[in-house]
Amino acid sequence: MANPLSEDVLVDPVVLTRALVDVPSVSRNESAIADFVAEVLRTAPHLSVDRLGNTVMARTDLGREQRVVLAGHLDTVPLNGNFPSTVVDDLIYGCGASDMKSGVALALHLAATLPDPAYDITYLFYEAEEIDSQHNGLRHVAEQRPEWLVADFAVLLEPTYGVVEAGCQGTLQASVHVGGRRAHTARAWRGINAIHAAGEVLRRLDDYRPRTVTIDGCTYREGLNAVRISGGVAGNVVPDECTVQVNMRFAPDRTEKQALEHLHEVFAGYEVELIDSAPGAMPGLDAAPAREFLAAVGEAPAAKLGWTDVARFAALGVPALNYGPGDPLLAHAPDEHVEIGKIRDGAATLHRWLASYAI
Repeated sequence: MANPLSEDVLVDPVVLTRALVDVPSVSRNESAIADFVAEVLRTAPHLSVDRLGNTVMARTDLGREQRVVLAGHLDTVPLNGNFPSTVVDDLIYGCGASDMKSGVALALHLAATLPDPAYDITYLFYEAEEIDSQHNGLRHVAEQRPEWLVADFAVLLEPTYGVVEAGCQGTLQASVHVGGRRAHTARAWRGINAIHAAGEVLRRLDDYRPRTVTIDGCTYREGLNAVRISGGVAGNVVPDECTVQVNMRFAPDRTEKQALEHLHEVFAGYEVELIDSAPGAMPGLDAAPAREFLAAVGEAPAAKLGWTDVARFAALGVPALNYGPGDPLLAHAPDEHVEIGKIRDGAATLHRWLASYAI
């Protein structure tokens, strides 16, 4: 397949969005799109380009006082009858159109057409964001090429519908184990039914009132929910074990340790087993590039209700925000689409912010 990212395509972020959507790149199958991106970026004399797996890095080295990162993931969820792209009125339909090839298009458009930005810029087009964290391209970069992530500020071009979403929630998965005693169901009084006993765990969840936390004007809503329940041995056996899996979304003022401690308080008397967790990220609005970016957007930021890779930058001491043209409510949907107007507005905003260098 010839590289669809021609010079004529790169200059128009709308046409570029569609070209990117039309390159299939389901997670773990990003080699073709990474090849195309790396090839076109290597033709830009103002960029130095490197690659780690299917993650492509390009950067300017103009001697600016500050450096910013623009990052977006190249992968999508599996195709669902929504490939290749189609255009209906002001909408581009296709897998990844919202999450997040329209965001990637903004970064790639700027990388190719903005040789003299206000800041030095590192562009990161990375693999495997949509699947297990062990495959995540930014994680691999942090482990093997940490110098690529050194910056004063970062923007993740995740779908936000053109609104700045600051920081992100932390997330925690845990199992709450409920014990019992086996018995034949014909003599059930001789046992203790663990599934019945799990009713108390569910009652605590139903009674739980999550916090609402405002940080730097951004309001984060926490949540604690049962997401899976399992138990039972056979159709004639009183079960001796039941497990309720819970998910907690916590505001970034809590650490992972504090979130887990809170979970132990909620489920006091039960065994709580941590499955997985990831930290949140504070809003990151104080950095000078962030303030200038917010001024370019012209609207107040909102809290990011969800987890994104901004947390990876925050863990490295790099303040980061989410900003992209896609609608997060359409991510992964079979009718996933993006508004052409949002792409053009996003490109204009980023250009206004980054092209302000006075020669």
